Amino acid sequence: MSVEQPLRYAYLGPEGTFTEAALLALPEAGSVEAVPCPTVPSALDAVRRGECAAAVVAMESSVEGAVTATIDELASGEPLIIVRELLLSVSFALLVRPGTALEDIKTVASHPVAEPQCRRWLGENLPDARWEAATSNAHAARQVQDGVYDAALAGSFAAARYGLTVLAEPVHDFAGAQTRFVLVTRPGSVPPPTGVDKTSITVGLRDNHPGELMEILEQFATRGVNLCRIESRPTGEGMGRYFFFIDCEGHIADARVGEALMGLRRSSANMRFLGSYPRADGQPPAMRFGTSDEEFAAAHAWLDEARGGGSA
Repeated sequence: MSVEQPLRYAYLGPEGTFTEAALLALPEAGSVEAVPCPTVPSALDAVRRGECAAAVVAMESSVEGAVTATIDELASGEPLIIVRELLLSVSFALLVRPGTALEDIKTVASHPVAEPQCRRWLGENLPDARWEAATSNAHAARQVQDGVYDAALAGSFAAARYGLTVLAEPVHDFAGAQTRFVLVTRPGSVPPPTGVDKTSITVGLRDNHPGELMEILEQFATRGVNLCRIESRPTGEGMGRYFFFIDCEGHIADARVGEALMGLRRSSANMRFLGSYPRADGQPPAMRFGTSDEEFAAAHAWLDEARGGGSA
């Protein structure tokens, strides 16, 4: 009798990252195998190759903004779909080898997204220390364990994993910081609408004519679809060539969202649907008069009657 193997979820490792903490916060965490990967692209590629069923990756920091490695990979790599998001409160600690004092620290390592969240604290408390980039905060902690660096900015939960001591906590410039993580799978069935959903896409400019960005935004505005976020990213094809990452309120199954996406598909370049999924904050969409599914259905019924020669 064969024993069913647990689903494997990839994440940015090694053990002790905030991404692992986000994975462990998923409802199904107790029944999946967590697979650490050295980079965000390698975690996503593990899903693309079928080695893992899903990946948890950071999408956005409330302090530093976009995690560009995630956005660029979702926009340009083999298609993947976001099926869930979650928000994780992030608080850093300064981890050192036992016996290290503040005045002993000459180098501090962390993931590049962490450093801007602690820049003022570092300037005030370690003005002469040099910051070094690591592939993750847990990797920085491992390098402190190995003697490569004197200190790491990481979650305090990573200290025991790497035999380190928490020298200072909390370490941050902004209290209450959060990071948005998403669960990504290979394309398949879109999660059903919940009424508190978000849709993510990327879209490019077709020929960069005057007003083209406004035309993209009008596809949403005329249908009453509120944008949660829009961000430009370079395509890599030359200076001045950009695509846009967009989060909007609602689900692709909603008439207003579906029609906005159809409009973009007709008029814009390289549009990619990245998923419709429940919002982590449970915030319902802003709805204005004339944009509900019922009102769209009534308008379609009127058009059908008018086309058929009725008394519309």
